[in-house]
Amino acid sequence: MRVELRYCIRRVDCPRCGVQTELVPWAEAGSSFTRDFEDVVALLAQRTDKTTVSELMGIAWETVGNIARRVLERRGPTDLLDGLTRIGIDEISYKRRHHYLTVVTDHERRRVVWVGIGRSKETLTGFFEALGKERAGKLELVSLDMLQSYIEVASEHAPRATLVFDRFHLQRLAQDAVDKVRREQVREQRGTDESKALKKTRWALLKRPWNVNVEENRKLADVQRQNKKLYRAYLLKETLCDILDRRQPNVAHDLLVDWIAWAQRSRLEPFRKLGRTIARHLDGIVEYVRTRLSNAISEGMNSKIRTGTKQAYGFRDPSSMIAMIYLCCSGVVIPPVRHYPA
Repeated sequence: MRVELRYCIRRVDCPRCGVQTELVPWAEAGSSFTRDFEDVVALLAQRTDKTTVSELMGIAWETVGNIARRVLERRGPTDLLDGLTRIGIDEISYKRRHHYLTVVTDHERRRVVWVGIGRSKETLTGFFEALGKERAGKLELVSLDMLQSYIEVASEHAPRATLVFDRFHLQRLAQDAVDKVRREQVREQRGTDESKALKKTRWALLKRPWNVNVEENRKLADVQRQNKKLYRAYLLKETLCDILDRRQPNVAHDLLVDWIAWAQRSRLEPFRKLGRTIARHLDGIVEYVRTRLSNAISEGMNSKIRTGTKQAYGFRDPSSMIAMIYLCCSGVVIPPVRHYPA
């Protein structure tokens, strides 16, 4: 049986507040939909793209985002910033031409707790202002990459927290250095017999030894025989990864100092530059060895955010994207709406 409930919501023209509508028990103020309908829309928005949700539920594309905001206010945590002790700070691109969001993640509860537009000092300062001095003083560990603006703001507003530099960001810098050396050697060796050893070696050089197949192993052997510079770059990268696998902070510190000296003697400019970067951030890198804290959770959240962005075919404005991030990544649980027959 189909049942329709019709009700005329009363409106009041207040001289001070303007036109106000009557509150009803089945809908939020200013909403044209029932709470059950909005819960269904938000539940679908957590699992699929907004275009599909709008077509399935018969509502406008922008309305999906508006409903997501209301459900988030109704069902989301009252204060995501309460009780933070270990956080990760990372950035994600949401649009071409260097449009970024700064995402702060709670390592212990594995959820996004704050999102801001941009990746400047002012953006991250906004997070610490929302957090407050008292709660910022309770932060113990902050994992982040080596973006100088993040480092300066975190050091200023959370002086008691230990900064931990992301291991995977450091490994990516080492891989980029290897690839730069490879491209330089390809240009220098072009047209010579030695150039054959450089063909299709990129992935063999970037993979860890236990991930290479037989053909890639043969490529590495050819590089070792015919291109000493490139093989030296490969050894530098692998040695750095082995140091980061260590469990003793003091041993890792001494090994990193030796690695920096080796990189400066290597006559490979990409690694000399990387060595200077590691020297500037040595204490934070050693803290990774001690705590084993990384931005892996933040990167996982970023992957989830990118998937949502692809499903929505982009967002017209960052506020809509931020609302969807909170809906999908801040731990909001929306129970499925069930209607039982009378």
